[in-house]
Amino acid sequence: MTEVKELRVALTVADFDGALAFYRDALGLEQVADWSSDGGRVVLLSAGRATLELFDEAQAETVDAIEAGRRVSGTVRIALEVPDSEATAQRLVAAGADEVAPAVTTPWGDRNARVQAPDGMQLTLFTVSG
Repeated sequence: MTEVKELRVALTVADFDGALAFYRDALGLEQVADWSSDGGRVVLLSAGRATLELFDEAQAETVDAIEAGRRVSGTVRIALEVPDSEATAQRLVAAGADEVAPAVTTPWGDRNARVQAPDGMQLTLFTVSG
């Protein structure tokens, strides 16, 4: 039995306002807390259910090749399930993201798109088939 109750990814960003606008406003993550103070700014954004996906180098290369045609991700990449990966990617590019690769249908049937957020974080946007 696990004692872990929640997984959080903590991003330290140089442009806090820009990151907040991107992740909360453009991507649509719900703001659930604001713990900002005179000492600094922090908000908590809800991204639904959290999982930790571990890859070895060979599998990371395989997934990058499927989704982006080449090895492009670093040691951390955020994958987000969305209703329409193509539309979400287009919305995020309009909000300042760079397109890494257009949406593709994966061998497992999902529709995945890759973007890089203005803060440099690479995102896989996936829509589960059927």
